[in-house]
Amino acid sequence: MSNENAPTSDTAAAAVAPAPSPAPHSNRPQRRDGPGGGMRGPRRDTRRDQPQNTGDGPQMIEKVVFINRCAKVVKGGRRFSFAALTVVGDQKGNIGVGYGKANEVPDAIRKSTEHAKKRLIHVKLKGETIPHDVFGEFDGGRVLLKPASPGTGLIAGGGVRAVLEAAGVKNVLTKSMGSNNHIAVVNATVNALLQLRLAEDIAALRKV
Repeated sequence: MSNENAPTSDTAAAAVAPAPSPAPHSNRPQRRDGPGGGMRGPRRDTRRDQPQNTGDGPQMIEKVVFINRCAKVVKGGRRFSFAALTVVGDQKGNIGVGYGKANEVPDAIRKSTEHAKKRLIHVKLKGETIPHDVFGEFDGGRVLLKPASPGTGLIAGGGVRAVLEAAGVKNVLTKSMGSNNHIAVVNATVNALLQLRLAEDIAALRKV
């Protein structure tokens, strides 16, 4: 007597066949959806304040000190324009200050940078600090600079710090005692650096 419920040969073979093993996991990290579209988030643009190679000249660093926004009221609403204050330098005593205006921020920064590169000046430094105390003034800005021993660091902020970093000063004490206007502070710092003299320069003048 035959059993109609008995499994056929094909069914029995399928029953005893081992289940397929899962594919081995890859050692590569799994991709995750995030703000950056992958394992990392959005990349930050760190090109600013980095040495910029101008091609045939020395490498210059560019520092944006301040960006001012101006609004003009017209019939259709308000129209904005921007002004940028920028400091450039090669960290070897050459610095320049520029000011540029445009309807867009990138254009204003580009104009101010080009203006600063056309007005480069050289200041006298003593290693990584300044040779002596100096006091600079410009309009309402008044800035005091004092030399410091190695390891002190750059004790400054705002426009004073930007100018000193571009010039290559790494150890100095500063004090701003006048207006907080960025243009006045930056130009007062430049005025103070232009007053610096080395001992060799003073000795040469006395011999004459």
